[in-house]
Amino acid sequence: MFEAIGTVKSNATEKVDHNWGDIVSEIIIKEELQIGLKGLEDFSHVIIIYHLSEASFIKEKHLTRKPQGRDDMPTVGIFSQRAKDRPNAIGVTSVKLLSIEQNIVKVQGLDAINGTPILDIKPYYPQYDMKENATVPEWVNVLMADYF
Repeated sequence: MFEAIGTVKSNATEKVDHNWGDIVSEIIIKEELQIGLKGLEDFSHVIIIYHLSEASFIKEKHLTRKPQGRDDMPTVGIFSQRAKDRPNAIGVTSVKLLSIEQNIVKVQGLDAINGTPILDIKPYYPQYDMKENATVPEWVNVLMADYF
């Protein structure tokens, strides 16, 4: 079982499928965990792991579907997508770290709405997290054109 380490504070209140790039969010970490942020300020990017608390997975509807419900997308399985309605409602996003002040971590590009429970924060290590020559199907490039 997981316990949230904090919550998202953001003007984003609706689940949308695009335009998250300019969104600035504050992650309010529980005060007793604040010391765990020590050293994180030296990174330019972090990976946020969060609970998609507003999501609801319906197997018949979400196990295979067109990404974002778009007719111009192929029908693919949930594990080929980063959709919010998943068997386990876990979200993962790499974001730009703007600042850390006490227990408040300010980030840009987090696709999570206000009040979203944060499960973990990890530093972005290019050696782990960036893979050279990675490829995706063309539909992913089309889908992500306006996401960030």
